[in-house]
Amino acid sequence: MMEELEQILSQLTQPDNDIIQQATARLKQAFKDPGIIPALCAVMSGSQNPQIRQSAAVMLRLRVKKHWNKINPNDRESLKAVVLQAFMQEAEHTVQHSLSQLCAVMVKHETPDRWPALLQFLNESTKSSNPHDRQIGLLLLNKVIESNPEPFKPHYSQLLQLFSSVLQDHNNPSALYYCILTLSAITAYTGTEEMNQMRCLMPSVIVALKHLIKADQGQASEAMEIFNELMESEVSIIVPHVADIVRFCLEVGTDTTMSDSLRVKALSCITFLIKLKSKVVLKQKLLNPILQAIFPILTADPPPGEQDPEDEEDGSGDGTNNDNPKHCAAQIIDSMALHMPPTKVFPEIVPLTQACLSSENPYQRKGGLMCLAVLAEGCADHIRTKMLSSVLQTVCQSLSDNNEVVRSAALFALGQFSEFLQPEVNKHCKDLMPLLLGYISSLNEAKVGHITKAFYALENFMENLGADIEPYLPTLMDTMLSALNNTDNLKIKELAVSAIGAIANAAKELLVPYFPPVIESLKGFLTTNTEEMRSLQTQSLDTLATLARTIGKDVFSPLAEECVRLGLNLTDTIDDPDLRRCTYSLYSAVSTVDPDSLTPYLTPITTIMLLALKSTEGITAHVEEDKTYLLLDEEEEDDDEEERNIEDISEDEDETDVHDVAGFSVENAYINEKEDACDALGEIAFSTGPAFQPFLESCFQQVYEMRDFPHEDVRKSAFGAMGQFCQAQHKVWKANPTDENHQALLKLLDVVLVSCLETVWTETERQVVMGILEAMNGIIKTCKEEVFRNPSRLKDISCVIRHVLKKKMICQDGGVDETDDEDHQAEYDAMLQEIAGEGIPLLASAVPADTFYPFLNDLLPLIMSKAKSSCTVADRSFSVGTISEILEALGSVPGGQGVAGRLSNRLLPVLVAGVKDGDAEVRNNSVFGLGCLAQAAGPIVASDYPMMLSVFSNLLAKESDQRVLDNLCAALCRMIMSNVDIVPLEQVVPALLARLPLKEDLEENKTVFSCLAMVYKHSPALVVKGITHLVAASDHVLGHKDINKETQNTLVMLMREVAQNHSTEFQAAVLLLPAEHQAKLSTAITTS
Repeated sequence: MMEELEQILSQLTQPDNDIIQQATARLKQAFKDPGIIPALCAVMSGSQNPQIRQSAAVMLRLRVKKHWNKINPNDRESLKAVVLQAFMQEAEHTVQHSLSQLCAVMVKHETPDRWPALLQFLNESTKSSNPHDRQIGLLLLNKVIESNPEPFKPHYSQLLQLFSSVLQDHNNPSALYYCILTLSAITAYTGTEEMNQMRCLMPSVIVALKHLIKADQGQASEAMEIFNELMESEVSIIVPHVADIVRFCLEVGTDTTMSDSLRVKALSCITFLIKLKSKVVLKQKLLNPILQAIFPILTADPPPGEQDPEDEEDGSGDGTNNDNPKHCAAQIIDSMALHMPPTKVFPEIVPLTQACLSSENPYQRKGGLMCLAVLAEGCADHIRTKMLSSVLQTVCQSLSDNNEVVRSAALFALGQFSEFLQPEVNKHCKDLMPLLLGYISSLNEAKVGHITKAFYALENFMENLGADIEPYLPTLMDTMLSALNNTDNLKIKELAVSAIGAIANAAKELLVPYFPPVIESLKGFLTTNTEEMRSLQTQSLDTLATLARTIGKDVFSPLAEECVRLGLNLTDTIDDPDLRRCTYSLYSAVSTVDPDSLTPYLTPITTIMLLALKSTEGITAHVEEDKTYLLLDEEEEDDDEEERNIEDISEDEDETDVHDVAGFSVENAYINEKEDACDALGEIAFSTGPAFQPFLESCFQQVYEMRDFPHEDVRKSAFGAMGQFCQAQHKVWKANPTDENHQALLKLLDVVLVSCLETVWTETERQVVMGILEAMNGIIKTCKEEVFRNPSRLKDISCVIRHVLKKKMICQDGGVDETDDEDHQAEYDAMLQEIAGEGIPLLASAVPADTFYPFLNDLLPLIMSKAKSSCTVADRSFSVGTISEILEALGSVPGGQGVAGRLSNRLLPVLVAGVKDGDAEVRNNSVFGLGCLAQAAGPIVASDYPMMLSVFSNLLAKESDQRVLDNLCAALCRMIMSNVDIVPLEQVVPALLARLPLKEDLEENKTVFSCLAMVYKHSPALVVKGITHLVAASDHVLGHKDINKETQNTLVMLMREVAQNHSTEFQAAVLLLPAEHQAKLSTAITTS
């Protein structure tokens, strides 16, 4: 059989498809022969052709992996001896490699200790005086340990001693390579003793990598993965060596003689280190050396005759390539912004940026703008509050630079600012919109890449303008509709469709006049099924979803069902993950506007989304050998035998397959599809309520599986959807309060909250933890006391909040560095704490105050510590805002008055200091808090009224911010309603009436008019005395679309009473209004 098998394997290497097909058929037949394993062994050991020996080794590995349990013990021992002998006598490296993988599979089944000959060979070869023997010994050691790291744990200490000497073998680069790869493989499994040994090896690893770089840059790049592995699993090993690692990575990253891939690897290590250990980088004073090294990379001229990838005009307008050193340099700055305090980053980075921006070299100017752009997300508060005008001025000037490279960078920076520096950036609308409109109108259609950047900036700026977009709407829509109708360039059409979505987000109902031509264009695009239209169709669906949410129910509802059918038709005929993803967003949007139109289609809609979540499409396993071998082996059995052994095979494969691949990659489109499917299922479940019940369990199960997905965006969306499923079930139970619905809710809450509370402790990605906390906040807000049927839940959630506020979670760097500067942290770390803090008032409103008090007592100091004057504006605002919301919540729960009273002595000084703060938002939140304290604590704080009124009186005399003044009026009203007899109404009420109408915080109209109705009953003369102000204020409130009906009814009732009882004064005040306003008021108070 050996000769026949060798002949077949030889034919498989021929460059002739017919011969290969014949050989494959013969091979399948041969695989049914019981003697296949001995025959493969014979070919593997005896063939003269190395390619055939390698093929036999690969086939044998696949055969052994699947059928090990069927080989009798004696044959297994023989096989071990044959394979090891073949490895020892093999001279060809490729065959050695395949044989080492075969050994690894066998060790997987046998464990190292049941193969003493292997251990003996490894021990002798790795210590041999012959360099080649050492090299092949380390190759075999690497493969068996990479596949089975844990069984070798008893040998780790001995292995680390071996590595200590191998790492000095600088003239044997392959030995260095396999040694470092094996070190990486055991990192996650080391104990304390081995960690000390590994720590001592780090300087030798760095020197070894330098020698490996000289020999083989590709292998060196792969070996450098050890740094990422250590950072992720055992960071304490490298902390003492961080400065040396950073210096080494900068040395490699800045060396232009090195390959781009190696430089990218080195720079990526620094990005990863900053993400995971920013405090160590700062403590070891590495920020400045890193910036000094990467700025020349960021600002380097491209090679002569070339452009940077993002500046290339490739026709599609998307000339991006992320795998280059310049992009990595920008990523390092982005990582600094996201993970370091702005107060540490900006003093170092601003001088470098300013020098670039004033340079004569366009690539220096571009680099300066790129730096500003990537700082915007992570340091948004710092830029908004301290330097917005100056950076905007710089960007605006750069938009008219004489070099297109600089203008493109300025557009990117403006787009970033518009996305992250809200709402302050909108205040510059009058300067920026004409500039952007002029830019769009003067662009050459041939330069699609540059147009794309201009649209990016315009979209991001427009999206958040709100009603301020109105003056520009005719020009904008003329430009966009003209692009839809008059250009043949599909990319330009796509950009215009996307821009219409951004316009709709701002304009909302103002877009109604333009809706018919827009919808006709979109329908046209969505019913043309050609491949080149795909990207335009995807964008059209996205914009259609935006229009559904913004244009108004009356306008969109007639089209809702047609849109759903359009989406289903597209996914029936086109297999494209991006297109499917956008249909999910469309269905989700339709469910919020007209859920009934979606209900008949829930079966096909949920089916396609569940398939997307289950699908492994787009996930690629990188197999180290030709996958043809896999196909041959999979098909070699008869169907009936395959059926009998299917369970055994699948279990076996689960254990081993992951070690047969070099890695996995997932295409972004499929990640995005899973993320959007989770988001859509959650929202659709909530919007459609009872109609979704038949689908809830199957959808929940599949979304629940996604909580462990490798990509963080999918994990975050899965937790968000699970939160919405809980809220959906609560809504169903409230509408139909049966015991069955109640039990279903409690079961769902139990599963979801246990999962949330387990994951926050282990999740390393900050964004995912933010998503989980937001999901829990949403559940508590909706389900309230149902969440706390489980007696331990209040304690568990409070414990999570406390640990986040103390920066003790894994995603917060685990609180390892106790010398952390409490007053300065990365803005995103502050955001995580804010989301956790938002949970405190929600807890306070969901359980009796006395039950929550012990936990609140524990949490309050952590919140109050952020109110110090040395803290950032964002922290101070968060602190007093959270305190205020806690007090507001206590006002509505049993026992709240007593708890608010007990806290008053601690909270009053913080809130009073906040009223005197230099920032309007802090003052606003503090004023609100004082009002809530008066309302919640009632008579317990009566003795503090004179002091509070004095504070308010002083503020009233000098305050210019309208929102603060509105809240001041509401706070005075809360004080009056809580303790009317101890407020000097004769002074307070006239001052209050004189400040009406409220101009910004319209929600507080409810408080104000409820109070005035009470004052009228108590002291009618005081209200009548200010009747002119009251009538004028009512003119602004009645019929206002942003003021709820309940508030308007309270005002109408008050005005009716005043009109009946004091008709003369009332009529005199009404006559001061314009005639049409008089009629409106008269109609309101006479209509029942």
